[in-house]
Amino acid sequence: MKFSTRAIHVGQEADPTTGATIVPIYQTSTYTQERVGEHKGFDYSRTVNPTRLALERQLAALEDGRYANAFASGMAATSAVVGLLSSGDHVVAGDDLYGGTYRVFTHVFRRYGIEFSYADTSDLEAVRAAIRPTTKLFWLETPTNPLLKIADIAAIAALRTGEQIVVVDNTFATPYFQRPLALGADVVVHSTTKYIGGHSDVIGGVTVTNDAALYDRIRFMQNSVGAVPGAQDAWLTMRGAKTLAVRMREHARNAQVVAEFLQGRPDVSRVYYPGLASHAQHEVARRQMSGFGGMVSFVLDDTARAMELAHSLKYFSLAESLGGVESLICHPARMTHGSIPTEQRERRGISDGLLRLSVGIEDAADLLEDLRTALDRTAAPATVGLR
Repeated sequence: MKFSTRAIHVGQEADPTTGATIVPIYQTSTYTQERVGEHKGFDYSRTVNPTRLALERQLAALEDGRYANAFASGMAATSAVVGLLSSGDHVVAGDDLYGGTYRVFTHVFRRYGIEFSYADTSDLEAVRAAIRPTTKLFWLETPTNPLLKIADIAAIAALRTGEQIVVVDNTFATPYFQRPLALGADVVVHSTTKYIGGHSDVIGGVTVTNDAALYDRIRFMQNSVGAVPGAQDAWLTMRGAKTLAVRMREHARNAQVVAEFLQGRPDVSRVYYPGLASHAQHEVARRQMSGFGGMVSFVLDDTARAMELAHSLKYFSLAESLGGVESLICHPARMTHGSIPTEQRERRGISDGLLRLSVGIEDAADLLEDLRTALDRTAAPATVGLR
């Protein structure tokens, strides 16, 4: 069964009671039992809910995985995975990652004795050098947020020894463009808020694995901590995921056009997009991805101009988050990555002139005209004629 067919059919069977073609929203907290311990597989919705179960089956299939656990947010999914570790365990994480992930690692889990090292995961030797005898987990984003670096998943997975776990946050690439489990990862994490939901109307997260033992441990965390999505949120996410393939093709097509346009502007000092031949890991991206996604970051040397441009666009809304059908622009240093100390942000390349685009599925010509107009309007008069 091909990807688009799986997205629409796996977990989406007609309701056996009524024949409803669309999975119902089982808006219930509890279930009537025939006798003590005798029920139809459902006893309490924190533990299992039919709508959430349908979503988990759907998302596992999209990642070519056997098991999935849905969560109330991407951060809840992240916390459940890191919660598998114990005091004294060590994590090798990317040095360019979502600010919320850095925050929970640094300000929550470090308090419990879990240690973190941050390495450039696009550099295999840097990852190797960060490994300690106590390393239990590798945390990879690829592409990274917001600099869109690419980690060679298979090469890093080959560094794993013993019971070390390789986790890939696949939110930017989506399972349509990248399958980390097939490349050697043990667990895939998504903020389903983003491309999987795809419409900026629901918060959620998921973990996917082929390892039954890891699935059981994460499921235990899911049930024990209880950060699960309600039936309505599961249903909205499921509906969004059905169109993931067609949306991602448009996101990637538009992002490529936008990246090439920005690269051709002399007043844009740097463009980050793995679909550009100039990207440092372009060949790795071509090898492990079937498309390059909808995220583009770029740098303006004038910080004041970057701040002005962020709120000067017509079709790119200034907003947190990403992955919806509408285009968004964000200033990572002040928004999504504001929880990372300034010195660390700047050392990692997240300057005050960096802007991140979530390129939507509007007409590409309108997006280019919007960017061109705003860039020209905010440019110094002496440089307008150069374009």
